[in-house]
Amino acid sequence: MDHFLYRDGVLYAEDIPVSEIAAKVGTPFYLYSSATLLRHFTLFDDALDGMPHLVCFAMKSASNQAILKLLADAGAGMDVVSGGEYMRAKAAGVPGDKIVFSGIGKTADEMRLALEGGIRQFNVESEPEMQVLSAVATQLGKTAPITVRVNPDVDAKTHAKIATGRKEDKFGIPIARARDVYALAASLPGLKVIGIDVHIGSQLTELAPFEAAYQKVAELTEQLRADGHEITRLDLGGGLGIPYTRSNEAPPLPTEYGALIKNTVGHLGCEIEIEPGRLISGNAGIMVSKVIYVKSGEGRDFLILDGAMNDLIRPAMYEAYHDIIPVIEPAPGVDQQPYDIVGPVCESGDTFAKQRDMPPLKADDLVAFRSAGAYGAVMSSEYNTRPLIPEVLVQGDQFAVIRPRPTFDEMINRDTIPEWL
Repeated sequence: MDHFLYRDGVLYAEDIPVSEIAAKVGTPFYLYSSATLLRHFTLFDDALDGMPHLVCFAMKSASNQAILKLLADAGAGMDVVSGGEYMRAKAAGVPGDKIVFSGIGKTADEMRLALEGGIRQFNVESEPEMQVLSAVATQLGKTAPITVRVNPDVDAKTHAKIATGRKEDKFGIPIARARDVYALAASLPGLKVIGIDVHIGSQLTELAPFEAAYQKVAELTEQLRADGHEITRLDLGGGLGIPYTRSNEAPPLPTEYGALIKNTVGHLGCEIEIEPGRLISGNAGIMVSKVIYVKSGEGRDFLILDGAMNDLIRPAMYEAYHDIIPVIEPAPGVDQQPYDIVGPVCESGDTFAKQRDMPPLKADDLVAFRSAGAYGAVMSSEYNTRPLIPEVLVQGDQFAVIRPRPTFDEMINRDTIPEWL
């Protein structure tokens, strides 16, 4: 469920017409619903009711400080994968003991930043990283709480570019070597083993891969405890998918996911962490764009929009599907026709959809890309010297620009020309 619905033939974001926001902000822009963000967070939080837990929002999906503060105020922790994300979380008011630091390439500087600023845990992904973290923590006179990310060799049955739990993927320690790696961790100064971490991929649309991975984690927990390790926390990652289309096939609900967690690892008495991103933010955001031209080609017609691949790269990168709907609802029974929906960037890959059936549209009409709240704004760029597009947050009948569109002067003046040129 989301809060982007037609009322009297006009698309609304909660209680505000999208066209009204477009008139004030200009297109293209991202638009988020506070109500949807909070609803989706609460679904996860409630799904784990009855067991100690923390829902850590995966910031890589959407990292605007306004979104982070909204979720943190509701009780969310944060999952970060860089020093910059850590700084964003802190700037949004998230305390260090609610921040989990993930990622395979943490640098010594990033480790130092988190140890000095406060951290819930590091999810360590290799022996070399573990040794560097030990050295940094010892130098600072601090103890770094760690989990070790294990790779359970489970096929998440998702897109190859977002699968992370197979033996050929770059993430984590092979689970067969986990006991040796934990023994190393226990021997290193400055480290305190507190748990196990696992994450098998993103946009999972069935529960079986989670069940297979979590059963392996449960077995490993018993083995590590027998080896003398104190395993009190299980970080089970994220990855539950969202419906990008309006078909009848829907991914599992957070309630079903929570029941699976309780059935597979609930008997271990561990605190549970999960790190959803896409399911919290994906359907909580849309990208609004305007038709520049309708162009007739050889055997096909094109809708040329002012939004482009640098604004929303998922279709170009992942062959991702987004529902694209007109902001003014078409009349019932109106004839539709196929269009290639493209942006103005000088790349053939700047194509959002091919031969997509749409109602008749004309220049200046507005369209909305549904399910664009995750991996949209965070992956955008200034390719072709196109400004980063605004982000806007709605709450009820009010809205605020939470990231403004930079001017061309602001963009260009970031460059410096050497004196010798």
